[in-house]
Parts: sequence; structure tokens; C-alpha cells
Amino acid sequence: MEFLTNIYKKLTENAWSPWACAIDIVLTALLIYGLIAFLKKNNAARLALYLIPVVIIGVVLSSDIVGLTIVGSILSYSILLVVVAVLLLFPQETRRGLLKLASPKETHEQYTTDYDVSDELLHSAINDIVRAAQNMSKKNVGALIIISTQNMPEHIIDSGTTLDAVLSCALLESIFNTKAPLHDGAVFVRGNRIVAAGCFLPLSQSLSIDKELGTRHRAAIGVTENYNVMAIIVSEETGVISIAQHGELTRYFDSQMLTDKLEQVYGLRASAAGKRKHGKEA
Repeated sequence: MEFLTNIYKKLTENAWSPWACAIDIVLTALLIYGLIAFLKKNNAARLALYLIPVVIIGVVLSSDIVGLTIVGSILSYSILLVVVAVLLLFPQETRRGLLKLASPKETHEQYTTDYDVSDELLHSAINDIVRAAQNMSKKNVGALIIISTQNMPEHIIDSGTTLDAVLSCALLESIFNTKAPLHDGAVFVRGNRIVAAGCFLPLSQSLSIDKELGTRHRAAIGVTENYNVMAIIVSEETGVISIAQHGELTRYFDSQMLTDKLEQVYGLRASAAGKRKHGKEA
């Protein structure tokens, strides 16, 4: 009742109040809708069924008409409590959403990068990555290759072995050889160089991931949820080549599809809105 009374007072105070009140109502509705959509997307629709009544009860009990001073004061902050609860229950999803908001919109479609090598060397690196992925796919050799266009997280790089070696098909295949000591981890690639191998990645906690997918796929999704990188996964069970970007997994890539995606990531197919720059030519 107090809520409705305040709305009525604002409507009758001055000529601008109806517009302010309407905007207030629209923003509140958008906030509630965004919260429900967030929970539904992250498989927490049932949680929303409990949170909505809590908010409604909080609004009612916080009214002066009910007269519950202490409980009313606490529940008047029910919206804030709901937001805090979401942040605590879904830290990874919240982090991913904030990263998407902080990143330029075009990064989801194109990549602006700065390498100290020529286009020819980058094309050569792409060909080596594709050939290595295809060869390992035919032999059912598991692989996880992270393509990074920006500075990579140091704590993940430090979890593996620093190589800083020129990328080649033979080197990639030798790293992921089942008898090699670094085959279990991920390889980080930037430009035409392998930065590190045997790196450990954060696993995705998403419940929507297919149960048939193993740790390698979950790690690929997890690292792309938290960082602006692309992951190439070769399944050791099926030999299927998959790509993970922005927390989403796309499977069944052939050599041409993989080449096209890598050229996009490397900026070799950049549009006028964002072109790749070079330092020295090699």
C-alpha cells in the first residue's frame, strides 16, 4: 500500500512526476526481467520461483501499514539481498557477463590484433594448426589448443611449461603425443609461436554441457567463459574437432571451416571497422 501511495503522490506533485514515475517503473521491470532471464539462462529457473515471492513479501512487510519495524527494515533491502545471492551463487556466469560488457562489441565478430610477423607467416601457422588438428583427429589423439590474440593470464601460463617456440605441425603433434609429458594440458598459441604447453585451465561449471563431453571440452569452455580466447579441441574418443568461443561449443569442424575461423581470429579477414596492424615484417 505504501508503494502505491508513493506512486500516487509523485503523480500529483508536479507535471514532470508522471514521466519520472513511468521511467522508474520501466527500469524496475527491466531489472526484474533481466534477473529472471539470467537465472533461466543458467538453469536456475526454479530458483527464480523462490526469489520472486521473497521480493514480493519483502515489499509488503516493509510497508508502514504492517508495522513490523525490524523485519520491515531488513526486508526493505530484499532486492539488494537477491542481487548479492545471485553474485554468490553464480560467480562464473556473472564474471562472464561483465567481461562481455567490458569487451568491445566487435570482438565477438572480429579480432584486432598486433603481431610482429607477416601475413605469410600467420597463414603458415594457420596451415600447421589445421594439419596438426586433422592428423590428430585421424589418429584419435586428444588435443587442446588455445589461440590468444591478447595478453594471456599469467597464472595459467605459469601452470604449464614455457616454450616460446615457433609453431609447426610436427611440434604440435609431438606435444600431444600420449607418451609426451605435456600432452594432458593445453597449448597456448599467439601469432606463429607456441607460448606454453601443459597448462591447466579452469573447468566450466555450466550444467548445460553435454554429459558425453569430457574434461578437455569442459576446460575449453571454461577458459573461453573467462577470457577472450578461442579453443580448438580434438576428441580422443571420437576424433571430432570442436571450437569453443565465449563459453559456447561448436562441434564437427572440417579443415576449411577451421581455416576460416582461424583467419578470422588472426585478423586476416578483418573488415574496415577493425584491421590488424603489424610491427616489423618478417
